[in-house]
Amino acid sequence: MQEAAVSMRHISKSFGKKVIANKNVDLDIYHGEILSLLGENGSGKTTLMNMLSGVYFPDEGEILVNGEPVSITCPKDAFDLGIGMVHQHFKLIDVFTALENILLGLPKENDTKSGRAAVEEICRKYGFELDLDKKIYDMSVSEKETLEIVKTLYRGTEILILDEPTAVLTPQETDKLFSILKNMREDGKAVVIITHKLNEVMEISDRVTVLRKGENAGTVLTSETNEQQLTEMMVGEKIVLDINRDFVENKALRLEVKHMTVLNPDKKKVVDDISFDLYSGEVLGIAGISGSGQKELLEGIMGLQKCEEGSSVIYYSTAHGTHELVGLDTKQIIGYGLHLAFVPEDRLGMGLVGNMGITDNVLLKRYRKGSGPFLHKTLPRQTAEKIRSELEVVTPDLEYPVRRLSGGNVQKILVGREINNKPTVLMTAYAVRGLDINTSYTIYNILNEQKKKGVAVIYVGEDLDVLLALSDRIMVICEGRMTGMLDGRTATKEQLGYLMTKTGGAH
Repeated sequence: MQEAAVSMRHISKSFGKKVIANKNVDLDIYHGEILSLLGENGSGKTTLMNMLSGVYFPDEGEILVNGEPVSITCPKDAFDLGIGMVHQHFKLIDVFTALENILLGLPKENDTKSGRAAVEEICRKYGFELDLDKKIYDMSVSEKETLEIVKTLYRGTEILILDEPTAVLTPQETDKLFSILKNMREDGKAVVIITHKLNEVMEISDRVTVLRKGENAGTVLTSETNEQQLTEMMVGEKIVLDINRDFVENKALRLEVKHMTVLNPDKKKVVDDISFDLYSGEVLGIAGISGSGQKELLEGIMGLQKCEEGSSVIYYSTAHGTHELVGLDTKQIIGYGLHLAFVPEDRLGMGLVGNMGITDNVLLKRYRKGSGPFLHKTLPRQTAEKIRSELEVVTPDLEYPVRRLSGGNVQKILVGREINNKPTVLMTAYAVRGLDINTSYTIYNILNEQKKKGVAVIYVGEDLDVLLALSDRIMVICEGRMTGMLDGRTATKEQLGYLMTKTGGAH
């Protein structure tokens, strides 16, 4: 029988007395395979791999590499053992080139000339496309991820760990990455992918190990399992993966967007003359390849982006009458009492303050409504407790910094805070990106409940199957222009895919 490249035995790790990240976990990783590490948000996947890569040190247990016990106390120890990890947040210096980042911190014998030749050979061998002279600040997310992988391979990595590698990649970029990983597998590398995406698990992996609440819930061969079984292993019980799409009658116009145009800092149109209506009691899905203007469209409506002359966003409210939103900033929109809620793509950068707890993040939306110089936390604390209870947010306490929570818990807090303000329009950008399947369905159910209450919902998503199941109408945009508006009940993935890559637009 083949000897494991890595064996982790009885690994446990806690943070304080309340948070048990891993408990008595056994895990084997083999050369020449792709292993998916699957589990709900907060199940301990990243923590377990951080111990293998030297970021953390286990409280209990041992690690064996090629059958020999080892002590990994820092990332350098891991690199010396041929273990490299690409984290969700890249470790790159923006003002350096790709090659400079690869060679940074290595002995002087890795000079620029010999280093370049070696890196170019790695790219040729596995199929990477990388401009070694390009500055990091000019790179796309996909290019940065490619660079991180090449950087680990240049340092001699034989066991590669990727943490949510496709979270921000387009379908085309994901296909390219998977092709490269298959080449690495053929070359005898051991690859571990931490992921939530079951369709990708089924496509790319040889084996799947599932973690549940910090413990190993089992390892299965991908060829002998299915998405339903993996979901039940993750959650610990049988769940129904179904999105109920209700029909709401007596709809009322809530937003009328006319000729919206938004420019980026280079004066290029990222939203190009888009017009549409949005009604109460509906979910309007927005489909498009990442970077097609979805983010700027929502931010333009919310007053976070400047709309060009000729743009109009009219908000209709039975309580507040009709308002033109173009020309107002977000503070003014909130100050006028207009009930627009926005769940942005960047949860911690724009949506929440990472160093604050739930209570203070709730307070951010209401502190201007107070009187006097002192902040009153009674109501925000009650709201925070309601969010924690109803959405099952896992946190040691209400004041625990949200940046230290899992992505799913952070997203629940953000969505819970926004719907607590009883919006008439709720806009969400990639609301389930990076979330496990159970948390994702929690978010889908929340959006449907808001729809049934008469809220007008905009849902920007990546999963075309979910868009088709959740949306009443689907607007497709490509390169900033609207290329189609389809009925969510009759549209097909093929139609959406065609419109997502169609240039020229339709008005």
